[in-house]
Amino acid sequence: MLAPMNHEQTFALMLYATVATVTPGPNNLMLMASGANFGFRKTLPHMLGITAGFVVMISLVGLGVMRVFDAWPASYTILTVLSVGYLLYLAGRIARAAPPSEATSGTRPLTFVQAALFQWVNPKAWALALGAITIYAADRSALSVMIVAGAFGTVSLPCISTWTALGGRIRGLLTSRARLRAFNWIMATLLVVSMVPALIN
Repeated sequence: MLAPMNHEQTFALMLYATVATVTPGPNNLMLMASGANFGFRKTLPHMLGITAGFVVMISLVGLGVMRVFDAWPASYTILTVLSVGYLLYLAGRIARAAPPSEATSGTRPLTFVQAALFQWVNPKAWALALGAITIYAADRSALSVMIVAGAFGTVSLPCISTWTALGGRIRGLLTSRARLRAFNWIMATLLVVSMVPALIN
């Protein structure tokens, strides 16, 4: 069993978690789009779902899910295909989003549960979880894994909320249907592009 983290290691972990969480990726791009289309308050369950879902994901990955990939490498390929398919679906949903005044019952922000479950098909989330456990919880002990999960749980909500807030600020510029449609198509395209680095890694 590895020794407990010292101050330098703890700082490095917190910095890693902050940079990993605040940089562009599927979660943050979707939050920005949601903030622009629905506002900060209505996007709050989406943000909370991301935070809770990723903490649970890191915990389960560290405590056993990684062993599935070790024992059955094909499972990672299957997961990748499912992830890409679902992200393409979400990108299409963002691109076709109608203005709030014209939204149907099927047009709404992701719920807490949907956002939490989305982490399991988010390529960046998988890359971050696997990387964090490999670097900062190499012994895969429950204590090490919980420390890593706790670090991400601490910084996640403040970091991702900046993207929702940015989307909310942009919302005032998207008063015309044409500008909102152009913004949604740009965000959908960026969402697709954001998959590439995680898939390469």
